[in-house]
Amino acid sequence: MYDDGDGPPRPGGTREARARAAEVRVAFEGMLQIRRLTNSDAADPESVPAPWERGRTVRAVAVALEAAGITPSAVDADSGQRVATGYRVRPAPDEPGTVTVEWLGPHGSGAAGEEEGALADCARVLQRLGWDALVYRGRNRRRFVEVRPPHPEG
Repeated sequence: MYDDGDGPPRPGGTREARARAAEVRVAFEGMLQIRRLTNSDAADPESVPAPWERGRTVRAVAVALEAAGITPSAVDADSGQRVATGYRVRPAPDEPGTVTVEWLGPHGSGAAGEEEGALADCARVLQRLGWDALVYRGRNRRRFVEVRPPHPEG
């Protein structure tokens, strides 16, 4: 159900958009319910990622971003070309439990010019949900958000 930003474009149309929004809302509410049930010792159970999310970080982060109204990117299944501008979530190399969020779009779409503000928005959404989310600039000068579960307090 989640959209990591590397899937095919969503069908257009009002009916499809409403159905997708309802699916995402149900998934996000389910995630919050899992938090309430598993984080009962926390002052605010909804503000801490649940163990379920920690084991499926790509999925949890993608659902949270889409539920916040942030659009995922998309790739054409036949050509492999990126056809929509938005976020892409993927596992961070060599860092289990950590993911990166990038802002990508088709060639010439202006995604690189949007990435600073768009990724700052992504980081804010994820921080409100209890994730450690920091924006970095990579070797290629493109920004990305590194997302990981919060460090245990001790």
